[in-house]
Amino acid sequence: MLLQQTVNGLSIGSVYALIAVGYSLIYSILQFSNFAHGSFLVAGAYAGFFVLSMKIFPMYIGVVAAFVFSGITATVVERLAYRPIRAHGAKTLYFIIASMGISIFCENFIIAGIGPQFRTYPPLLPFKSFSFGEFTVGILDIVSATVAIVFLALLQYFIARTKTGMAIRAAAFDLQVAGVMGVNVNRILTTVFFIAGFLAGIAGVVLGVKYTVYPQLGYLTIKAFVAAIFGGLGSLPGAIVGSLLLGLLETYTAAFVSTTLRDLIVFFTLILVLLFRPNGIMGIYTEEKV
Repeated sequence: MLLQQTVNGLSIGSVYALIAVGYSLIYSILQFSNFAHGSFLVAGAYAGFFVLSMKIFPMYIGVVAAFVFSGITATVVERLAYRPIRAHGAKTLYFIIASMGISIFCENFIIAGIGPQFRTYPPLLPFKSFSFGEFTVGILDIVSATVAIVFLALLQYFIARTKTGMAIRAAAFDLQVAGVMGVNVNRILTTVFFIAGFLAGIAGVVLGVKYTVYPQLGYLTIKAFVAAIFGGLGSLPGAIVGSLLLGLLETYTAAFVSTTLRDLIVFFTLILVLLFRPNGIMGIYTEEKV
């Protein structure tokens, strides 16, 4: 039973990690919590649904197209909303307010343009499970966890080993100084938002396949935001660790305590963590960002 719940917790935690890393990436550079992040997830989920439902392209092309569409949506939001605010030297509060407005706008745009109905993905994977001794795991959980691990590993390599990744780390250390030193700040921000949107798109497709697609699907990113704070907002390893711990905590609570008390215990634990470690479990200082 414990082993089974551990597998389930790590599976949902890996999906949270895809979203939480996007939160941390943007926070590490612009120093604000992007509450429009859920809209990127919804964009990817809907794009995947429509492309795959048309059955024009092979499945893997449709899935990748959804990821890319989500990434492009994020870059458009950065270009049209956040960049003008940054150009005026506005305070962080204005970014937060703008992100909330974008989130509300996108949700209502979808309701008005597509409709509020729940939509079910066409079957992409067989409903098959594998048994390993005492526990069973579904093929969707295996695929989603594998995809999350692969893309997060690629992101870590990109940040740590490439020239653009080095520029992102420099921008995270000090955006203005990085610009003075020759880093193309606008290009870096476009890259960061595309990556964050791309990862959110992956999570959107996974959640769409696992559950359904609907305009309020982005609300699930609140859990990922909590996970990012858990681990240490602004830290990519912290976002991953926080997401896995949150997934395990949720699953254990639902299985061994009560499903009703799940969110209560999760948020109570978050408060406890922040009381003793205000920067999160893997809290970082400015010089250690990204």
